[in-house]
Amino acid sequence: MTWLLLALAVLFLAPFAREAARPTMSGRARQDAPGQFADLPQGRTHYRWLGADSGPVAVCVHGLTTPSPVWTAIAEGLGEMGYRVLIYDLNGRGYSDRPRGLQDCAFFVRQLSDLLADQGIVNDVTLLGYSMGGAIVPAFAAQRPDMLRQIVLIAPAGLGHDLGPGLRLMAGTGALGRWAMLSVYGRSMRRACAAQRDQPVSVPGITQIQIGQLRHRGFIPAVLSSLHGALNEHMEQAHRTIAAVGVPLLAIWGAADEIIPPSGKDTLSDWNPDATHHIVPQAGHALPYSHSSDALKAMRPHLIHVAG
Repeated sequence: MTWLLLALAVLFLAPFAREAARPTMSGRARQDAPGQFADLPQGRTHYRWLGADSGPVAVCVHGLTTPSPVWTAIAEGLGEMGYRVLIYDLNGRGYSDRPRGLQDCAFFVRQLSDLLADQGIVNDVTLLGYSMGGAIVPAFAAQRPDMLRQIVLIAPAGLGHDLGPGLRLMAGTGALGRWAMLSVYGRSMRRACAAQRDQPVSVPGITQIQIGQLRHRGFIPAVLSSLHGALNEHMEQAHRTIAAVGVPLLAIWGAADEIIPPSGKDTLSDWNPDATHHIVPQAGHALPYSHSSDALKAMRPHLIHVAG
């Protein structure tokens, strides 16, 4: 019985030990990072300016596991439209710090607010959000609509989507869920990224960039924390606030997206009847890097119209 208990203890502790043994996101890990870093109250945030040298500002907020390079092709297209484009890594992802604590929308809104203040951005912002970023952006917009020119959401979270039984179980079972997440999520993410590796993309190496995040301590706990937090939030009130103040909103959906299906546009239309919708045929959830040209084509008349 003693040996059985010891074996069970080792089995339980092994994923936590592996996580603790991973290197931290520190100076050595960041030595080849493109762009710059801002020391913000929640930690160090990695960011890059892309696009035009001058003009209106567009700020891009990525999703649960896709760090800021996911926006590269879209940022280049926005630059051709005359936008200065700011992309950055959410806390827990990419080259940014991995602070502990609940990663709800308020957590990410603080990071975004602090970064904009650090960069001296105060108004006339076009804000883009993808997947989980599509929940963070409305949360920010509902608080600071005065700063915004317009909003673009790609496959936005916060509309009542289902994460699936596995992630739902891991997000809702405390220490056991954390053990399961640390045990299996890395393999699951690698398989999902590997399935996309041979598909044509507009951001070279994006799947390897995603997988690379698994090497450093804090990434998997950050994903789990966001499942508890930002991806568990219902964004109805934020969207109704956006509608009430009249911030223009374009939502772009992938027709073949099984993670956040295009049926979400009906819910969003109910909350914000003035929102504009565009569905990209054959696109899945990887839309920003699998169908970036289609996304830009959908944005162009919307952004030019508002930009005047």
